[in-house]
Amino acid sequence: MNSYLLFKSLHLIALVSWMAGLLYLPRIFVYHVESKDKKVVTDVFEVMEKRLFFYIMRPAMLLTWIFGLILIYLNGIEIFSQLWMQIKIVLVIFLSAYNDYLGRCLTALKNSTNTRSAKFFRIINEIPTIILIIVVFLAIFKPI
Repeated sequence: MNSYLLFKSLHLIALVSWMAGLLYLPRIFVYHVESKDKKVVTDVFEVMEKRLFFYIMRPAMLLTWIFGLILIYLNGIEIFSQLWMQIKIVLVIFLSAYNDYLGRCLTALKNSTNTRSAKFFRIINEIPTIILIIVVFLAIFKPI
């Protein structure tokens, strides 16, 4: 079996899992904020948020990074001389920071210290979509 294709497949599977969480967690935050006066409902959202973040998103992010680094190793470090890869890495670092920010939002919602509106979470929910589109086009077409 070709190890490059194996790790590329594992990288993409982890990425899809991570992206699903990045796209879904802010949507749960919207419903959580809109239901802040209903304790029973917010308790359910807190369980959903915690499970999504800690059991799916964080492991998927780590696996995405691990398999991505393995792919870089298999391709050779000189791949960093290509501008498309430099941009891709910067965007993935930004997504990782965004993931961490969502974790802090999760904590704020749990501790009832959240100051963000449902509209705010609707808007930031678009960030991973835009970055995903750019990263996919960079990785497939390698335009620069």
